[in-house]
Amino acid sequence: MKKQDNLIPHMLSFAGDKGFLLKVSQFLSAISAIFILLPFIFVYFAASKIVDAFIGTYLDSGELLKWGILALVTELVGLLLYFGALLCSHTAAFNLEKNLKMEALKHLSKMPLGYFEQNPSGKLRKIIDENSAQTEKYVGHQLPDLVGAYVTMIASLILLFVFDWRIGLPLFLLFAIGFALQFLLMGKETMTYMQNYQDSLETMNHEAVEYIRGISVVKVFGQSVNSFSKFTGAIDSYSKNAMAFTMACQNGMVAFTTVINSPFLVLIPAAVIVSLFSGDMVDFTKNFLFYLIFTPACAVMLNKIMYMNNNKMQANEAMRRIDMILNAPIQEEAKEKKISKENDIVFENVTFSYENAHNPAIKNISFVAKQGSMTALVGKSGCGKSTTASLIPRFYDVDMGKITIGGVDIKDISQKDLMEKVAFVFQNPKLFKESLLDNILCGNKNATRDDALKAARLACCQDIFEKFPKGIDTVIGSEGVYLSGGEKQRIAIARAILKDAPVIVLDEATAYANPENEVLLQKAIKKLTQGKTVIVIAHRLSAITDANQILVMKEGEIVERGTHQSLLKDKKDGIYAHMWNDYMKATTWHIGNETGEGNEVKAC
Repeated sequence: MKKQDNLIPHMLSFAGDKGFLLKVSQFLSAISAIFILLPFIFVYFAASKIVDAFIGTYLDSGELLKWGILALVTELVGLLLYFGALLCSHTAAFNLEKNLKMEALKHLSKMPLGYFEQNPSGKLRKIIDENSAQTEKYVGHQLPDLVGAYVTMIASLILLFVFDWRIGLPLFLLFAIGFALQFLLMGKETMTYMQNYQDSLETMNHEAVEYIRGISVVKVFGQSVNSFSKFTGAIDSYSKNAMAFTMACQNGMVAFTTVINSPFLVLIPAAVIVSLFSGDMVDFTKNFLFYLIFTPACAVMLNKIMYMNNNKMQANEAMRRIDMILNAPIQEEAKEKKISKENDIVFENVTFSYENAHNPAIKNISFVAKQGSMTALVGKSGCGKSTTASLIPRFYDVDMGKITIGGVDIKDISQKDLMEKVAFVFQNPKLFKESLLDNILCGNKNATRDDALKAARLACCQDIFEKFPKGIDTVIGSEGVYLSGGEKQRIAIARAILKDAPVIVLDEATAYANPENEVLLQKAIKKLTQGKTVIVIAHRLSAITDANQILVMKEGEIVERGTHQSLLKDKKDGIYAHMWNDYMKATTWHIGNETGEGNEVKAC
């Protein structure tokens, strides 16, 4: 990760081919700052003429008008230059924000699935959206303003000493103290408090998303927000860190505000003392008028620098957080990529542990799934079935052992080729807020509408289309269009059929199907899987009775293997046999079997 001091140059590098506009913007802002200072000088000259008139000199109204026009013109020129500076800086800033988001999203696309388990969507969205917006705000507004403010500060220091150094010196010392006090607001301690504040804000953002997703559970059981302990804890943590950050800035902010708002407490005594030793009261009066006019502008300038330096600190922190994504290690690919022509899947002594887990999720897993065969993974929840399946498309990388497809280690296959070779139907499929057609076509962008309709028919999706006036062109999530879990699964299966990959992984692909649709889906899956290497995770054992091999898992290990018949015949007291007997009882059970007059229901 880049050092903190180098984050601003690093951030500016994302402006790309619009980076030169930042230089133009800073130059225009610097020139603008000078032009905006000139009216103070011209007003001083006009005031001098008025002072001369009071002591009896003729007042030339034409000259007063000249200084007034010069003040107005230079102010307008300064504002036009400033507008040009902002135009350039915003063009570069918008390009920078776009590039930052694109780079972050590209990097995320190369991350293993495990990264998203540790960094949930709410947190990542906050990091990318809000922090990239913070960088745009800094580059578009504060960066040109900061250059202009520093130019103003240097010019102001010169002007403080030009007219009467005896009055300018105490003002200079006061403003120097104010400038030094700014560093109290940007120390390491303050930065630590800011980081904690940002961390707690990201956590609260994620927990809020989770709370909204679980609102149905909260309402059904009559709970309140306080029952969602993680959410309330996140709110309390945010409140605590926000207050700590505020209090860390308190002393520095109070001191700074006091100093920059008290220039007249220095100016008046200094002027009185200087006047006592001044030989020419007319010149003294003119100089005093200049400081009277110009001193408040110096205070405003220092205030701007303080806020802009604070924004710089926030932009630094924003870039550091985006760098946390950009510098996260991606899933490595072999330099010399190999192509797998066959589709046998082989697990060789595979062991895998989730990050920060105490025990391996699976250990010493070995099996061969032949091309054109179906391998079923069964077992109790948490035994490692889904973990085993998710290792095939490299959602995670193994800790020990290796996985090969067609004799080639999956780590030696390019991510693009591996994704083309494997179709994965999740237990909880995700559909995009697009048309049903587009959701199916994302399985194969080269497919036609007719291809999608054919895949949809094989996946028994006709009744879904018939519900909506626009049929397959209906957009999900629009105008109250939502699908049930089973309907989503059928769309996902249609997507997999369209992809026509040689390796199919089905993770409870019929979990939400009703009895009528399950029969149809099994026929569709049979057509989908013909001649392909199929890995099936199933709790409905009726779906895997024809599997070429069944792997029974327990606590991350394979404890039984064989066909449906062999496991029932040869291991009558085995885990699978007990599972099958329980399954058969469950399919024939109904309340009438378990109730009687005066008896309680014994369903559970």
